[in-house]
Amino acid sequence: METQELHRGRLIDHIQLVVRDLPASRRFYETIFDALKIPIGGTGPDYFWVDELFISSVDSEAATGKLTGRHHLAFQAADHAMVKAFHEAGLAAGGKDNGGPGERPYHPGYFAAFLLDPDGNNIEAVHHGEAKRSAPSVKITF
Repeated sequence: METQELHRGRLIDHIQLVVRDLPASRRFYETIFDALKIPIGGTGPDYFWVDELFISSVDSEAATGKLTGRHHLAFQAADHAMVKAFHEAGLAAGGKDNGGPGERPYHPGYFAAFLLDPDGNNIEAVHHGEAKRSAPSVKITF
């Protein structure tokens, strides 16, 4: 059997799903994540989150009134320059600006840029500021 390698924790920062019925979605996700022994990370009146997954109601500020179909994918960037390069390259490739590179109020050091892809999905590159990682990713070999 050939050895294969997977890397986790390098590409996806978080994924947002916008749902029609938040209480029903929360019940479902809490149930399946409980079975997987993954705790809910936090909640608010119009959202909850688990690790890299953020789920909000259609009326939450984060959703801008649209159901999933408008996915939000956030990719990790090594520094501010990489966030800026992402934004420039995306615009050159036909993306539409949805928030230029800059600090965001989510937490100190959150530096991000946003683009709409050709289908209208909100694609983000984010650098969370200086931090020490225990490893660049989790390496799984099988």
